[in-house]
Amino acid sequence: MKAIPCTHQRRAALLLLALLPITLLFASTFVKATDPGFAYVGRISWTTVPEAAVWTYPGIQIHANFTGTSAKMKTNAGCGYFMVEIDSLPPKKVECVKGSEQTQLAEGLAPGTHRLTLTYLIEGTYKKPTFYGLYLDDGCTLGDRPVLPERRIEFIGNSITCGYGIEGDGSEKKFLFSKQNFYETYAARTARALGAQCQVCARSGIGIYRNYAGKIPNEIMPNIYPQTFYATSGEQWDFSLFQPDVVCVNLGCNDTSVGKYDQHQLTEAFKRFTRTLREHYPNAKIVYIIGAIPTSRRLTDIQAAHDAAIADAAERGDHEVYRMEFTPDDGSLGWGSQGHPSMRRHALMAEELTAFLRSITGWE
Repeated sequence: MKAIPCTHQRRAALLLLALLPITLLFASTFVKATDPGFAYVGRISWTTVPEAAVWTYPGIQIHANFTGTSAKMKTNAGCGYFMVEIDSLPPKKVECVKGSEQTQLAEGLAPGTHRLTLTYLIEGTYKKPTFYGLYLDDGCTLGDRPVLPERRIEFIGNSITCGYGIEGDGSEKKFLFSKQNFYETYAARTARALGAQCQVCARSGIGIYRNYAGKIPNEIMPNIYPQTFYATSGEQWDFSLFQPDVVCVNLGCNDTSVGKYDQHQLTEAFKRFTRTLREHYPNAKIVYIIGAIPTSRRLTDIQAAHDAAIADAAERGDHEVYRMEFTPDDGSLGWGSQGHPSMRRHALMAEELTAFLRSITGWE
């Protein structure tokens, strides 16, 4: 029998491949978000979308150990940016683009088990980020559920805590999701430095008695704080799921930002919120911080409100409420977008907060 030329053999093979189902050509294993091998940190809803994790706040983390040489995640299309950490490789920022529910996280890894951490980098209020699970190499699985740090910190704040404009250079004229990056904030850096889990309840423009420029007075932090999402109604958050050792509250900038503000209302709001936090977290240390914002009357008025809340707590026998001062922002470390702290400023803030938290907790 006459041998078929090599070119004919290749054509026949290509024709055969073309007839195969796509699933056979690129076979993979899908691991649902509900798999017990995943570990989550943050305010997540499991009732909004069946078998999927849904959230609105930045800083949500997804941890897993997976086998194989590659991984993709399935989310709703265009849900924003994540930081991807795999083993000891440098962190990599990825975007979940419009028109695609799959985002490549890693490929070409050595065979074996790999540690994965995903951190959501932006505010998801309007993007409704939804995590459905991971695509792994065919036949691969998740390993044991990662063991998370015992230490826990909750950060409550506004645009500064969210990392608004942290990747900007001061020239931006409007908000850009591409310039927001929670991973580089003082909050995330402090948590990493102290080896702590980090839960976030923060929103740009939010205040403790009124929001930026006095807008949307109903959606102030005390009203949305009991909710799983950034909302004033709906699914209630179960505070037993995350009992922090320390709660860091960075509010007041928006209350005092534009126009006349009411010092009495500001002070009373901090007093009430302190009581709320103590009801939810009977054993946590509560730390009020501000900024960093430039030296101004606003700064001293916010600090005075903090001091009044601390004194009010002490009168009730609560001596675990503190105030910590960041170095005021004078622009010497540059600016982020629209007057927000730069990445270098956030790094300094993290150093200062880390040292302070070590001093009140005894953490090494």
